Amino acid sequence: MRDLELTPMLTVRDGRTAVDFYKRAFGANELSRQTTPTGQLIVELSIGEERFFAVEENPAAFNQSPETLGGTTVRLSVVVADPDALWQRAIAAGGRVIFPIGDQPYGMRQGRIADPSGHHWLIGKYITTANR
Repeated sequence: MRDLELTPMLTVRDGRTAVDFYKRAFGANELSRQTTPTGQLIVELSIGEERFFAVEENPAAFNQSPETLGGTTVRLSVVVADPDALWQRAIAAGGRVIFPIGDQPYGMRQGRIADPSGHHWLIGKYITTANR
């Protein structure tokens, strides 16, 4: 175990659709799948070495998806050697373009998509070492 772990938990309306997207778009691996007594699906996934959860909405626990809220407050950044290839894969899997991939003034080649649940994913790589 590392000294610190930070594991995002993405609230989604439809867990099966979200998990399918993460697998197709990012090559995510499913590590575990559970259903709560009240019926919410909880799926632990990994992309490379990084883990995260897709958890279905539970309004009683104040867990609502971006779809329900009409927006998101969190962006997830995926840094890879070939962001253009991952970008195309994510779009083909159903991602919606927020801003297209390109060389950005802050030293990254990056673009942003929204997944079918409304979470925003920045896909890019560093093109200058000054910002790394």
